[in-house]
Amino acid sequence: MSTLKSILVHVDASPQAAARLKLAEQLALAHGAQATAVYAVVSALLRYPMAMAAGADMAPMLAEVDQQRLEAARKRYAATVDAAHVGWQECSGQPVAELTQRALCADLLLLGQRGADAGRDADLPADFVSSVLIASGRPAIVLPHVAAAPAKLERVLVAWKPTREAARAVTAALPILQRAQRVTVAAFDERGEAGAEAGIVGYLRQHGVQAAFKREVAAGSGVGDQLLSLAADEQSELLVMGCYGHGRAREWVLGGASRTVIESMTIPVLMSH
Repeated sequence: MSTLKSILVHVDASPQAAARLKLAEQLALAHGAQATAVYAVVSALLRYPMAMAAGADMAPMLAEVDQQRLEAARKRYAATVDAAHVGWQECSGQPVAELTQRALCADLLLLGQRGADAGRDADLPADFVSSVLIASGRPAIVLPHVAAAPAKLERVLVAWKPTREAARAVTAALPILQRAQRVTVAAFDERGEAGAEAGIVGYLRQHGVQAAFKREVAAGSGVGDQLLSLAADEQSELLVMGCYGHGRAREWVLGGASRTVIESMTIPVLMSH
């Protein structure tokens, strides 16, 4: 029986939210889970505080902008999923804090990669994905902004290293790995620790997952780029990896591989801090 029972999917006014909603419904049906869509954005009043100086009549105009974006998100939700499978909640003002709080009672989050056009994502902080991942400590599938439809997630690449972040990501991914047709574990282990293959492959086998193992040599281009290249070579539909980062000066700073993958992904990535 699947342990994936509670899915939280972030929704904004962007068209890319539809892919996240569809994947949430797909996972909910496959795992007998309840999915909840949460509309969370930074309000126009907070995005454009200087506009208030132009006159008191700006407040109603900005509020109307917020309402229009909310209505667009509601219509997209209603047209994309069945409310019996994916519920709906709304919050506004502080999307990172509000989604993080709700994430604490969810098994899995679905988030969206920041689009190449930064202006299109003005209703979210630039570090929204990394902030929610690190602040909540919950696993999340991050969908690329180019995603048009949910992947089947049947071919999975696991990036393995002997760390708590990687271990948490693998554990969170188990319900999906158990249904996958092909699982490949790739280790970029610079120390060449003995037993790495037997340990992770054996652990997966205990949970009903038959996985192939590949040991890769880290190149000068960086592990993040190598992971994305290997995922393409393997025709993977999902990448599973730890998310590495720390807080500094009021912002979350990601490690090199995590940052590269979040910025350049072309397939969904399940990450856990």
